[in-house]
Amino acid sequence: MREFVLKNNIKACFKRNENTPRVALTLNMSITKPEKYAGEYSLMNRLLLKGTDKYSSEELANILDENAIELYTEMKSDYLRFRFVCLNEDFEKALSILSNIILNSTFEEFEKEKIKLKGELLAELDSARVKVSDLFTKTVYKKHFYGNSYTRVLEEIDNVTKEDVINAYKTILENSAKTLALVGDIDEKILDEFIGIIPASVETESEILKPEVLNKEYAEVIKEDANQAQILQGWLVPQIGCDDYPVLMLLNIILGASGLSSRLFLELREKKGLAYTVRTAYETHKQSAVFSIYIGTEPSNIQTSINGFKEEIEKIKTIPVTDEELHNAKNNLIGKQQFIAETNTQQANMMAYYSIMGLPFDYQKELIKKITEVTPEQIQQCANKYFTEDFVLAVLKPEI
Repeated sequence: MREFVLKNNIKACFKRNENTPRVALTLNMSITKPEKYAGEYSLMNRLLLKGTDKYSSEELANILDENAIELYTEMKSDYLRFRFVCLNEDFEKALSILSNIILNSTFEEFEKEKIKLKGELLAELDSARVKVSDLFTKTVYKKHFYGNSYTRVLEEIDNVTKEDVINAYKTILENSAKTLALVGDIDEKILDEFIGIIPASVETESEILKPEVLNKEYAEVIKEDANQAQILQGWLVPQIGCDDYPVLMLLNIILGASGLSSRLFLELREKKGLAYTVRTAYETHKQSAVFSIYIGTEPSNIQTSINGFKEEIEKIKTIPVTDEELHNAKNNLIGKQQFIAETNTQQANMMAYYSIMGLPFDYQKELIKKITEVTPEQIQQCANKYFTEDFVLAVLKPEI
């Protein structure tokens, strides 16, 4: 892997994977300012591929399809991502199209996309699991940009104007740190010709602050046609790159992210028959992260399930994990890390992600090493440190 800086100060890396017919590129731009209204950034992202000064929406779709160029824009909480994958011989063409989109998007079809976005969110919220996740997110990140959930977007999206979207994009384009990762078997030297002409990468102080300290809170929503109760319990924990990051990743594997072998699955599903699905998740942003436990269960089992969460959390806080269980968790997690870095696209996305989050492009190597060094004592200490009584409990249930 070779790291370099483009003429507009964009940090870049190139990883040559020989004899691969397709090349992948990912370019990230940091988000340092909360959106004016919830949904503004999502709408902006949808409009970036709806035409430029050179191509109409239809022409853009056709030229990408005709040349088998898969080009996407994606709005994340901490960055805007542009990425494409194409045949090696079409690399220059893909770069040219990407540069045109970045610099000259016209944001056409504004009202049409706003209507489509609202319809899609309403459809998503018909899912009980999505609805409880929405409730959980806006409760954990109350009054914070990270808490702009689907329902919050639906409440505010009609306030967003086309001018708001254009101004939001201009702010990101001109006032963001930018990182680029390229993976494939091509010549990377033409990057400056197409990417070096976009506004320079700048380090801007972020207006997105750390969320407020979490206090214990219960949130509930009634869904009359729900067949199951949905429960989410979660804590605010340190984010990616912090000292406890690899320990929290392993706690996630041990408790609920390793499928059939995870503790919650074995105890709450296999032994107690409380649910078909039970899992944990560790979802990290740049300023914060959440560790959560989820279960879908019969409404009559709500309190039994919550008690089950408490029992398993208490066990991992008081009884050290065995060397064998920790060894298996490490193998599981390292295997997952290797699996998500198999293709050129996955590698480009991963390296650009690490860099925009303030970490080295090759952070995965360091992370895997740290995972191998975690001890049972660290697991126990981490569990006691973060699994406190200051958590959010969100419950969706039918009318009883």
